[in-house]
Amino acid sequence: MVSQSVCNVLSVSPTSIDLFAGCGGLSLGLEQAGFETVFVNELHPNAMDTFLMNRFGSLVDDSKNRCFDIHDLTQNPDELDALARRMRQEHGDITLVSGGPPCQGYSGIGHRRSFDITKDEIPSNHLYGEMAKFVSAIGPKAFVFENVRGLLTSRWTPAGDKGEIWRDVVQTFERIRVKRGRKVLEYRIGSKLVFAKEYGVPQNRPRVIMVGIRSDIDLNLDPNGVAGGFLPIPTGGAPNLIDLLGDLVDPKWMPGGATTTYRTNPKNAVQEALRQTREGEVLVKGDLLTEQEYSNHRPEVIEKFQYMIDNGGEIPLRMQTKKFAQRVLPARWAANGPSITATSLPDDFVHFSQPRTPTVREWARLQTFPDWYEFAGRRTTGGRRRAGDPGTGDWSRDVPKYTQIGNAVPVALGEAIGTHLLGLLD
Repeated sequence: MVSQSVCNVLSVSPTSIDLFAGCGGLSLGLEQAGFETVFVNELHPNAMDTFLMNRFGSLVDDSKNRCFDIHDLTQNPDELDALARRMRQEHGDITLVSGGPPCQGYSGIGHRRSFDITKDEIPSNHLYGEMAKFVSAIGPKAFVFENVRGLLTSRWTPAGDKGEIWRDVVQTFERIRVKRGRKVLEYRIGSKLVFAKEYGVPQNRPRVIMVGIRSDIDLNLDPNGVAGGFLPIPTGGAPNLIDLLGDLVDPKWMPGGATTTYRTNPKNAVQEALRQTREGEVLVKGDLLTEQEYSNHRPEVIEKFQYMIDNGGEIPLRMQTKKFAQRVLPARWAANGPSITATSLPDDFVHFSQPRTPTVREWARLQTFPDWYEFAGRRTTGGRRRAGDPGTGDWSRDVPKYTQIGNAVPVALGEAIGTHLLGLLD
């Protein structure tokens, strides 16, 4: 990353702007691919705090290189134009703008938690238009839009046409025009539903990815590739959970307690990679371990979880509830690979070898965050606070650690996309 002292020098690294950045999963993946994040937008203070605390000393440490509400820019043309001019002066031609507008209103479970309103009434469902305005002003070489699978089939209203929201999204980005002197440029676009497990991520996690590349850039796309060559070829390689999480298992764990140091050395290449610090050192037995705090389960809950572990995930009839369809995380995947998707609700899953739900650190590893990455805010909050109350006009949402992680783009997927785009743009 480039320090603030050289922020007026044109960037040597490919440059990235992250909109609706969340806790920074996509940006981290892009940074691992070789990008430098030069501007960030994220509305929620806890998520922004997470993003910044893991990039201390970088360009986004300077308040002029970040904003909370994208409307402060997109609804003020003078402000947006001034930012665009400054970005070009300080960094030249911005390489990439990426963004995943909040998706609660597009996903099925998110919409059910949004109460009795139609999707056209949810303000966050229209943020893709603000992203398009931003892309049009900045005019990057490429952009990446990502969102949940439900976007592909969503309707604005119950009487609407299936998939009409996605069609509106695509058309909005197809209409972008960028002025470069006397030239007016547009973007060539490719998109596809991809599954994170195809890129080494230990979960299924479907995501809609759209890539746009500016029309003045010569491309050598593979028409037989993913999305006509706009997206990377799958690599596979998703690790089993025992290989991913086995070194975090503490035989002396206690409900409500925490494990603060590694109990063993890394046991395989996956663990070594995740335990590598930013300086390249691999953390060993006795080194500091963060975010490994355990939920304070009641004795009857622990009994239930242990029964599930011992009986192939079966829940005793006397302990069954309508609230959760809990599953035991498998130590090893079935033949078709990862079958789960990490959400904002760790209570959906039980650890494969201990009667408890996953910790924040384990949840982060499912999203391929390295262990040095820490998270700001509370561990979790109640469901109502995570959903807000649109019925009363309250669109605010709590974004605790589990939610930040669950909402993130998996780091390994971001790195694969970033590496592929650099290959295309070079």
